[in-house]
Amino acid sequence: MQLFLGGTCAGKQDCVRQRFPDAQWQAVGEALFQTQNPARTQTLPDADGSRDRPLVVHGWLDWLAEQLGEQDNQALRRRWQEGLAYWADSTANESSGPGGLEVVLIVPEVGRGIVPVEPEQRRLRDLAGWLAQDAGRLSHRVWYVRHGLVMALKGPPVEE
Repeated sequence: MQLFLGGTCAGKQDCVRQRFPDAQWQAVGEALFQTQNPARTQTLPDADGSRDRPLVVHGWLDWLAEQLGEQDNQALRRRWQEGLAYWADSTANESSGPGGLEVVLIVPEVGRGIVPVEPEQRRLRDLAGWLAQDAGRLSHRVWYVRHGLVMALKGPPVEE
């Protein structure tokens, strides 16, 4: 599993599109739903069951904002941790033969600004920070993107 982390309009999506041109993109809500429903995960990411194309999971901040009224922090965090663990296991199994799935997460970094007055907005930033920490811990590669420039934060060196 790989994580691309950076601020709004920093170039994360462009970088991922360039590195994974054949990837299938999926919003986080649907992607998490599939990890929690084993009957559906067999078709991840392609409809024909092929797992040759990387899966890019995006839309984390919007998804987190939608969840604010429905779950407490710990329940929400457990939900995404289960999905991240599933994807990390899928990526780890990639080297052991067919069935491995390269998962690429695009997660926004929102903690570098003014702390909002509204409690819900502060909570959203806390959740986004915890998500980034959890994703970074489980990812075998972590990239930070700023102004379209990409810096490796975790993982083996990449040959260019």
